[in-house]
Amino acid sequence: MEAVLAGYVKHQQEIVVGTLSAYLDLGYIELTEDIKQLNDVTVSSSTQKEGVNDKMDKKVFTVGNNISQAGGSVLQAMQNLPGVTVQDGKVQLRGNDKVAILIDGKQSAITGFNGQTGLDNLPASAIERIEIINNPSVIYDANGNAGIINIIYKKNKQEGFNGKIGMMGGLGALWERQPNYPTIRPQYSATPKLNPSLSLNYRKNKLNTFLQADWLYTQTLNRNEFSDRTYADGTVINQQVKRNRTTTFSTVKTGIDWTPDASNSLTVSGYFNREKILDDGDVPYFNKDFSQRLRLWQFLEDEVKYTAIASSSFQHKFKQPGHLLTAGFNYTFHREDEQYFFTNIMPSYTGKDAFKLLSDEHVSDLNIDYVRPLKHGRIETGMKFRYRSIPTNMQFYPGLNSPIDSNAGGWANYKETIPAIYGNYVFENNNIELEAGLRMEYVKVDYEVNPYHPTYSSDGYNYAQPFPNVRFGYKLNSHNKLTVFLNRRVDRPNEVDIRIFPKYDEPELLKVGNPTLRPQFTNRLEIGYKLGWQKGSLTISIYHNLVDATITRIATIVPGSTLIYNIFQNTDKSSATGIEAFMQQEFSKSFTANLSGALYRNIINAFTITNKYPIPTTYSIGEASITSGNLKLNAFFKLAGKTDLQFTAVWLAPDIIPQGKIASRFSIDLGAKKQIQKGKGELFLNASDLFNTLVLNKDILGNGFTLRSSDYLETQVIRIGYSYKF
Repeated sequence: MEAVLAGYVKHQQEIVVGTLSAYLDLGYIELTEDIKQLNDVTVSSSTQKEGVNDKMDKKVFTVGNNISQAGGSVLQAMQNLPGVTVQDGKVQLRGNDKVAILIDGKQSAITGFNGQTGLDNLPASAIERIEIINNPSVIYDANGNAGIINIIYKKNKQEGFNGKIGMMGGLGALWERQPNYPTIRPQYSATPKLNPSLSLNYRKNKLNTFLQADWLYTQTLNRNEFSDRTYADGTVINQQVKRNRTTTFSTVKTGIDWTPDASNSLTVSGYFNREKILDDGDVPYFNKDFSQRLRLWQFLEDEVKYTAIASSSFQHKFKQPGHLLTAGFNYTFHREDEQYFFTNIMPSYTGKDAFKLLSDEHVSDLNIDYVRPLKHGRIETGMKFRYRSIPTNMQFYPGLNSPIDSNAGGWANYKETIPAIYGNYVFENNNIELEAGLRMEYVKVDYEVNPYHPTYSSDGYNYAQPFPNVRFGYKLNSHNKLTVFLNRRVDRPNEVDIRIFPKYDEPELLKVGNPTLRPQFTNRLEIGYKLGWQKGSLTISIYHNLVDATITRIATIVPGSTLIYNIFQNTDKSSATGIEAFMQQEFSKSFTANLSGALYRNIINAFTITNKYPIPTTYSIGEASITSGNLKLNAFFKLAGKTDLQFTAVWLAPDIIPQGKIASRFSIDLGAKKQIQKGKGELFLNASDLFNTLVLNKDILGNGFTLRSSDYLETQVIRIGYSYKF
């Protein structure tokens, strides 16, 4: 930096302007008086900036650039992102679904506080960008050993009144991929999709107000799984699970930003959501040669979810740029109102069964964060306090010869208290980047259970643990950088994971929570290398994760019964070692592409567990391991007439799942968009899984049974949409 001021001697000082800190504290710069110097003031600087994606700990993707999934859900939009895969409706990073999903940097009931839910219904039209953070710093919560995905909502701050309206329509399940088994109702076909959206913003002087509203209506062939179960005595059962789903998802987000002066700002916002899901399904059971229908289970699930979030955030800017104090409070209410109605059709009788679940979630979060720039970096510190309670009530209404366990109903109350503090130090000079921090977290969980429950009693856990994080980077030169990450993270069981009530999606395969479930802890080492050049870059990461008390679902059967109970358990240790690469290149002004790939080896150590529900059943398995990976290609073309085209190809290698394996999968997506009306309007057309190749094939080995399945759920969707900015 060079400064010249009339009347003073010219002063030169070398300043390192890196990529880790937006502001630096340079202290006071004293100039020597020179009465002969009469020049005007001039300030000049020489900076060096690395290529695209210079921060190796975070990848940022703008949702609007993902043309081939425009108009879909957030879950669908993520399928094309480098490093991300989707399996069984959950997002995975590097083959691991223990991902913390944040919205605007915070955990939310919309997507789950310790897990991930609702991503398949959250409209992508409401989202500005998605951040993928494989190695989060200590300023984030410690949960999520695979990393963090941060979903940033749209928010316009342009002066005056402006906004955007949009409409998307589409069709899925365009033809029948696999015919139904006999005697059941038709599966959904030509399923409609509608998504109108509205974004408004008004900014004048010190006040900014905003509104984002979306309405999503979809019909989906949500599941269409064909399976055969073979038991140790030779019995074979052929089964289909067909689930037609209708979803209505309405959201409104609104608020104000008030800036009374240059030093202070206040944001108050509210989020309101109503999600209604109707599942209409058939589950037929046949013997080995299909000569006899053993059972037909027809169900209707009527579920309504309500979410209301009130947020406030205050920020004080000190005189020194980048010196900040921020305080925020969030209150969340989330209601799950669920009813199931079953018709159990047997050869000799028909029974009518039902159950009702009501769950209210209350979450209060208080955050205080402090940032102060230094000459070569910054310090960050803060605290967080959370109190969360989830009272739940389940009532069973058994019919004639009912297969449901009416004694397993009743009430339960989940209570969670988490105070945490953190400190983080960031340093950077010409060659070295260093970020080192420590988060201390105390967690206390109480789970009160109906004292008359036939299996489980009141249980809970607590721990006080440190979660360190270190990132060391060495810049070999302006285009080469080596980075090492060391961190420790945790995955706490969510309330649904320990919920004591059996869930009857199928009458012979039940999901049951486990209140004795405990957190799993992960230690991670990662080494990354980034090579940049004029119009592209290559990033390579090698990592090793070691997990203690691994959480996974274990399926067991009770002796003398064909019912399968799928229950979360803590097994022994597991590990994952892998390499991930991401390359992007601008070949010309009209053609750019990125290619990502991952190769990893997952190992689950041998273990023995006991499922307590409905009676104690012990299960043992030897060590399981597999080498797996994926490849993903995104190609972008700029055509004449302000038209953009995107081609996406995804290949997923075979992988291990709890007690089994899942086969390889492949899909191709295609999308196009065109700017019209002098850039204010935009049209798009796209198709996901263009050739209908995405089928989930699984093999599961349990205690006394094997299960082989193929799910021909709806993956091919064609969409068309229009948006207009004003």
